[in-house]
Amino acid sequence: MANALNMMDFSPSRENPPASACSMSKLPPEAEEGNIEYKLKLVNPSASRFEHLVTQMKWRLREGQGEAIYEIGVEDNGLLVGLTQEEMEASLTTVHRMADKLDATITVLRQREVDYDIEEGEPPRKACELLVRRVPDDQQFIDLRVAVLGNVDVGKSTLLGVLTQGELDNGRGRARLNLFRHLHEIQSGRTSSISHEILGFNGRGEVINYSDSQQGCLTAEEICESASKLLTLIDLAGHHKYLKTTISGLTGYSPDFAMLVVSANTGVAGTTREHLGLALALQVPIFVVVSKIDLCPEMITARTVNQLQRLLTGCRKVPFEIKSDDDAVTAARSFNDNSVCPIFLASNVTGQNLDRLKKFLHVLPPSHNSEVQEKLTQELTEYQIDEVYSVPDVGKVVSGTLFGGIVREQDELLLGPDEAGHFHPVQINSIHRNRSPCRVVRPGQAATLAVGEWDKIMLRKGMVLVSEKLYPTSCIEFEADISVLFHTTKVCKGFQATLHIGNVCQTAIIVDMNKPCMKTNEHAQVRFRFIKHPEYLREGSRLLLREGSTKGIGHVTRVHTYCNVDR
Repeated sequence: MANALNMMDFSPSRENPPASACSMSKLPPEAEEGNIEYKLKLVNPSASRFEHLVTQMKWRLREGQGEAIYEIGVEDNGLLVGLTQEEMEASLTTVHRMADKLDATITVLRQREVDYDIEEGEPPRKACELLVRRVPDDQQFIDLRVAVLGNVDVGKSTLLGVLTQGELDNGRGRARLNLFRHLHEIQSGRTSSISHEILGFNGRGEVINYSDSQQGCLTAEEICESASKLLTLIDLAGHHKYLKTTISGLTGYSPDFAMLVVSANTGVAGTTREHLGLALALQVPIFVVVSKIDLCPEMITARTVNQLQRLLTGCRKVPFEIKSDDDAVTAARSFNDNSVCPIFLASNVTGQNLDRLKKFLHVLPPSHNSEVQEKLTQELTEYQIDEVYSVPDVGKVVSGTLFGGIVREQDELLLGPDEAGHFHPVQINSIHRNRSPCRVVRPGQAATLAVGEWDKIMLRKGMVLVSEKLYPTSCIEFEADISVLFHTTKVCKGFQATLHIGNVCQTAIIVDMNKPCMKTNEHAQVRFRFIKHPEYLREGSRLLLREGSTKGIGHVTRVHTYCNVDR
């Protein structure tokens, strides 16, 4: 069994071992680093011991970017010993005191009876798993981005509508109407653009969406204020003719995770394989939701699941069918390992198994640990522009993602490159995140920045806002290592294709390569030249190549400077 599933020791199952979390007798030994802490028991600690425990919890929370997992009744070697009812109550009281000291919240993920070293007639002992959450001081909430992929007409937009609106679908697509941005999308029922929706969770693990059961109808600002964890769900197009839009969403918005939606009655069809391949090429962790299980008998659903299992196994993934809440927690904890792929079976009409999906999203950990996040924060500012707007009385507003450094109000950055390859100084007048004003943007966060009235150059997608200390330069030519995934004939010098590099999307021509030609599954070092205007690229950036049915992946190895910064 793959290493990703060794987070828990499952009992053997002949039919489908990864999908069965029948019994748990031992965990892997406790790691000194990371956000998981084992405690045998915490009964009435002394004052000095309590302060040490609080400091330890604070460190675990920092390692998990605001989230930590506490295993109570477990020894440091991973053995589940369990506690009596009185010991468990006293230990949980201590953990709650520790959390209150740090202004953190606690959610009980699961409890389990343990039969370790119990004499006959003794009451069973219990082990407990807790999720401790504390929003970092420099953040309003813990923020994750999830891209939604899948073939056309599988129910992607409907699923997001059900999750974010809090109401089940009527079987005719009513839940998806609020997600569409254009009239032709409403008329055809097919997404052609990129839309964003938010789904929040409070400290108790309860869902906060637009139709909150306790507070009534909420706005996006109120969801952000009430949530300790916020998921931005990026709805991408499923139809093949909108593939450019889908690739731009995956490369430009840099999602932390991807959700592949498959219809139970049609199975793996259309662009499903292509979307899965894109997520794997970009190394985005992926999980699968099989929708419309209310439309077909169990035999057809089982056939679709078997198709998925064979497909994922061929992609070196471990399929893990989620059959209980316990499975959902196990899958979320081991998800960042990037080898396990959870499979959920759900219905947007009956609501079957949607609670398991919500629990998985609630426990899903941030994709970066504290060390990586700190390193990105120390870098010089680099903000990639995905969309440009003109707002009355505000001026030009750019939307995008910050990949390094920090952006604050009134910061002065360089904007470019323009068609001549030059960068121009600009001041950040105001910042909004999730439709709410804020003062600071940190690495990995999406935000809109107001840059005022701007008529020097035409703003476009693909530009960047960078620190002056980066001394940015643009390029018209660059070198890359390319692997051809599929091509009907040969790729030779002079071949033109559309390249996706982060938020950059432009046609380029091969001007040189280290071999006469490339065929499917072959590799070469290639020199490209953009055919329209220069772009800002970084060495090491991932690259996706497409032209008709031709597909290729690679990374930028060298950038040839086009011009210097115009000061």
